[in-house]
Amino acid sequence: MVAIHTSSDAKIREEICVVGASLYARGYTVGSAGNISARLDDGWLITPTEACLGRLDPADIARVDLDGNAISGGRPSKTWALHRGIYARNADTRGIVHTHSTHLVALTLAGVWSETDVLPPITPYYVMKVGHVPLIRYRRPGDPEVAEQIAALADKVRGVLLERLGPVVWERSVSQASYALEELEETARLWLMSSPRPEPLDEASLEELRTVFGARW
Repeated sequence: MVAIHTSSDAKIREEICVVGASLYARGYTVGSAGNISARLDDGWLITPTEACLGRLDPADIARVDLDGNAISGGRPSKTWALHRGIYARNADTRGIVHTHSTHLVALTLAGVWSETDVLPPITPYYVMKVGHVPLIRYRRPGDPEVAEQIAALADKVRGVLLERLGPVVWERSVSQASYALEELEETARLWLMSSPRPEPLDEASLEELRTVFGARW
């Protein structure tokens, strides 16, 4: 089948490739780990299974129709059901990014702050750009139960942290999902490198961020 790409489709494919290359170049993901998807009006785009995010070809990005059928490009990532569940539960989501970011995976190995908030609110931008991030306990990659757990949270938070696997973050575009994921990873790095651990922002500071910036905390 010959794939026909609209200008909007082509632009989003390019955005996925640019974001993937940027994340890969900075060590947010390695090898063929991680995946990126985007919502279209008539389906979705998702990186192919076993693809390296640093070397994506726009033409190879899989296109999936509204019934979940792959219609062009490579074979969709094995985490496709996870992405689809998020899109089904959150109408505002237009992009999803999943990586195996070093400091976030290390956080799950060392021990998260709590299961409902893997990190405390230690910086204003973490509060504003990311918000609450719950932990999803380990199950094998692609496990359908994980997809169901995440879908149930899709309209309540911007992302989750998979134990031993890394973050899944969703936003209004692929780029915005990437920005939130980067803020999440940077906060994990700050938390892990700080000794003693910093105190969270106090309630007055959090309330100010809610009032002034609409922070979801």
